[in-house]
Amino acid sequence: MNNLELLLSRKSHNKLEAPAPSDEQLDILFKAALRAPDHALLRPWRYRVYQGDALLELGDLFAQAMLNESPDTSADKLDKIKQKPLRAPMVIVASVVIQEHPKVPEIEQILSSGASVQNILMAAHFQNIGAMWRTGGMAFNSYLHQLLAMEKTEQITGFIYLGQEVGEKRPAKPFEIEEFVTRFK
Repeated sequence: MNNLELLLSRKSHNKLEAPAPSDEQLDILFKAALRAPDHALLRPWRYRVYQGDALLELGDLFAQAMLNESPDTSADKLDKIKQKPLRAPMVIVASVVIQEHPKVPEIEQILSSGASVQNILMAAHFQNIGAMWRTGGMAFNSYLHQLLAMEKTEQITGFIYLGQEVGEKRPAKPFEIEEFVTRFK
C-alpha cells in the first residue's frame, strides 16, 4: 500500500491487546509527533506513557480523581473507571502546556497538540499498530491533572490507546466530500 492509501485507510480501533508497541516503534511515534506544525517552535506537547503495572496505577489515579469530584460514586462505577486504562497494553496521556507568546495564541498551541496526536495515530497505523484517541471526563478532571503533576497551564488533549487490533473494525460510515467542503472559484 502506498502512503496515500495508508492515510486514507486509517481508522480507530477500540479492541486492542498485547503486545504494546516496542521501544523502537514508540520512538517512531514520538518522532512523528514532533513533526507537527508548531508556530514559534514552542514545542507545547507532553506525553506520559503507561504500560504494564503503570496501567493499574493510572486506573487508581482515575478512581481517586472521580472520588474527589463525586465522593458518592458507587463501587461499581469506580471499578469500571479503574479498568479504563486496561483497554489496551499501552496508554499515552497527551497534553499541551500553554505558553504565553505574543504571536502564538492558546488555540494554536492546542491545535498543534492535536496535530501531534494525529501524527502518532498515523505513525501507529503505518507500523500496523492499533490506536484509539479518547478524551472523556478524565481529560478535564482538574484533580487528575494534579495527580499527574501537570503544570498549571497544562491540559490533557487525549488518551491514546495502543496495541494490536482484535476482531473486525466497524465499517467506515460513507460520506460525501460536499457535506464538509464548500468550493469557491
